Formats: sequence, structure tokens, C-alpha cells
Amino acid sequence: MKKQNYTLNIALAAMFLALAYVMPFLTGQIPQIGAMLCPMHIPVILCGYFCGGPWGFVIGAAAPLLRSFTLGMPTLFPKAFAMAFELAVYGLMSGVLYRVLPKKKINIYVSLILSMISGRLVWGLVQFCCMGLDATKFGFSAFYAGAVVNALPGIIIQIIIIPVVVMLFEKTKVLNRSMK
Repeated sequence: MKKQNYTLNIALAAMFLALAYVMPFLTGQIPQIGAMLCPMHIPVILCGYFCGGPWGFVIGAAAPLLRSFTLGMPTLFPKAFAMAFELAVYGLMSGVLYRVLPKKKINIYVSLILSMISGRLVWGLVQFCCMGLDATKFGFSAFYAGAVVNALPGIIIQIIIIPVVVMLFEKTKVLNRSMK
């Protein structure tokens, strides 16, 4: 049974990585729209739910770097670098929280929102460090604009779509919370 889960997780993780790579094409490769809709976030968070935190962490860290190295978008430093940390935290936290919180529908939302907050805080911290710990280059207003205001449409889309997908797969027994 363990080998079967491992093989399934590899296949799912590869699919989520491919989705994270391709979904930004839906925004037309326009950085402003991509920053607003956050298309790479959905597959990474879903990877955490479906495969577990460690898998979500790896796919989250790899996705922006892979796109940067192969397509030049997002730019490697500081965008893809900071996104790698952010998305790794999304994938890790969504998977870990989903498995440890009591098995109630509300906790799908709780794990999602806590994952999103954690990832955004890590993104802000990494961005701040990349800017030389200089609040004049990346202060609270820049963090708030990048993490909340500009990304609000993507945040809303994630809060609507991700729990519905998770609940659908739970209902069909495809997604099992005990899957490791």
C-alpha cells in the first residue's frame, strides 16, 4: 500500500508542477495580471492537500524557479526567489494543517487561510531581506500592496475554488486525509 501511495504522489506532484508551470499562460504572461490572479498558487496548495506537506513544499519551491530558468518569468531575483519560499510554505502548510486539524469542512478553509497568511508573511520577509533589510526599498506599504491589495482577486479565487475542489474529491473518496 505504501508503494502505491508513493507512486500516486509522484504522479500527482508531477501533474501539479505541470499545472503550476502552465497556468500562468492563462494570464497571457502579463506580470501585472499574474501578480493579481496568482495562478501558480492554486496547484501548489492543492498539491499540499492531495499529496501532503513535504510534496507541496518541494513543488512550491520548484515551480517558480523552473519557470524562471526556462521562460525568464518571473524574473529570478527577487521575484522567483521570494515566490519559491512563499509557495513552498503554501504547499507545506496546506498539507500539514489539512492532516492535523479535525476532519471538519470548516477546517479546509482554516488550513487554506492559515497557509495563505503564512506564505504571504514568508514572501514579505524574503522580499525585505532581498532588498537589503531596507524599509525604504520594501516597507510595510509595499508588503501590504503586494501581499494583499494587488493579489485580492487571486486570494478570492483561491478561497472559492480550492475548498470546493478538496470537498469534491473528499466526497468521491479520491482524496483521503489519511493518505501519506
